[in-house]
Amino acid sequence: MVNVVAVIVEIIVGVIILAPVLWLVGRAVVGKTASLVHAVWIVILGVIINTALGALIQGLLGLLITLVIWIALIRHFFKTSWSKAAIVGIVAIVVLAIIAVVLALIGFGAIIGLGALT
Repeated sequence: MVNVVAVIVEIIVGVIILAPVLWLVGRAVVGKTASLVHAVWIVILGVIINTALGALIQGLLGLLITLVIWIALIRHFFKTSWSKAAIVGIVAIVVLAIIAVVLALIGFGAIIGLGALT
């Protein structure tokens, strides 16, 4: 069963954190066709599709289908080729990983983890 509140929280967090990163990387790779509004739509639709798909297909096949869908969303909204859309996706993941490590190093991850103790 899909938890609607969890999906809404994931969309909000994704829009706050992922959309700006996706937009900046899209601007660097694709150019002016990458807009912040499009990045927000990519995140919203990507989270919804990923949640629905995750309820139906798990494992490696689910991961591969999800990756193709995210790249297709980037390709559609940023009006670019499959290869540039894949580059945008890969670079965005690397940038998000770096942001996550920096946040963990400054203790933000530890603060989030305290909620599990109560």
